[in-house]
Amino acid sequence: MPVDRLLPTEEARDLIELTREIADKVLEPHAAEFEKREQYPEEAFRALGAAGLLSLPYPEEFGGGAQPYEVYLQVLEELAARWAAVAVAVSVHSLSCHPLFVFGTPEQQRRWLPEMLSGNLIGAYSLSEAHAGSDAAALRCKATAVEGGYRIDGSKSWITNGGRADYYTLFARTGDGSRGVSCFLVPAGTEGLGFGKPEEKMGLRAVPTTTAAYDGAFLPAERLIGAEGQGLSIAFSALDSGRLGIAAVATGLAQRALDDAVAYAKEREAFGRRIIDHQGLGFVLADMAAAVDSARATYLDAARRRDAGLPYSRQASVAKLVATDAAMKVTTDAVQVFGGYGYTQDFPVERYMREAKITQIFEGTNQIQRLVIARDLAR
Repeated sequence: MPVDRLLPTEEARDLIELTREIADKVLEPHAAEFEKREQYPEEAFRALGAAGLLSLPYPEEFGGGAQPYEVYLQVLEELAARWAAVAVAVSVHSLSCHPLFVFGTPEQQRRWLPEMLSGNLIGAYSLSEAHAGSDAAALRCKATAVEGGYRIDGSKSWITNGGRADYYTLFARTGDGSRGVSCFLVPAGTEGLGFGKPEEKMGLRAVPTTTAAYDGAFLPAERLIGAEGQGLSIAFSALDSGRLGIAAVATGLAQRALDDAVAYAKEREAFGRRIIDHQGLGFVLADMAAAVDSARATYLDAARRRDAGLPYSRQASVAKLVATDAAMKVTTDAVQVFGGYGYTQDFPVERYMREAKITQIFEGTNQIQRLVIARDLAR
């Protein structure tokens, strides 16, 4: 059953309908099989790009869709309800464009942003390292100034779309301490850049997550985004937006689990009645619905603050925390509603549960979100 959404414009309503149509035709029929085979959904990304769904929150002058964030996130939610891995990759792509859009020079923006937003390219975000996940200031991948640019040496981890992306927004060390990190835009074909074997993951298997190794890779000076030493502030500003993306994905995943559980509970009978008519199960479904609605409300509140130009960092952390915890609880409860069948691959709810877990971990673990919120309260 489609979500009853409050949208700001008729154009936004049309966009949601277009998204549902594409997601139902292009994503839904292939999600289960591609996830099982760990097959990259290249055609799906092409279809989304051709429809303009890979560039929604960016201005038309650069080829974007000029949509407010509250609309873009609801598009992401609709995608996630059909195929979470694809929705995560779309969110990461948008995240990878953010540093250039906000911190790039006008010349850099004119040169690279239209192509990045064209729908023909997919981007990746390369911040984490094996020993520096939550502690981004501890990263060691090094960018050494040389004649004409920088030499990159070191490794990065947990890269969504690793080895498949057309470019990588990279954060590497150019100096000491927290002010010694800089941001770079790296083309996929850069000599000296290689990728490891895709991680064997619990979920989101159709989109690879890999390590990257830089071995003397040369980047021209023009590939530096922002000023030297500005990298961490760039990274963290992008992560606020990225956390909202993950909150929307988690909400879509939870909504789909709820929808499937309700549909099953209306058909399955026990003791002469539909199981949804038994109060014990009806209350479980009611709690699931309340959790999904609450998750959506929190991410939309943060998005509307962002659209209004208001501070939203704490609200983004709240949204990420609430929505991803809800997704884990709702998908687990959905498996319970299905009983023994929920534990089999005959129904997709077991996949939803596996996919929900990672949303509590990436773009800052939920423990980090609590830390961000607590620090804001202490100010």
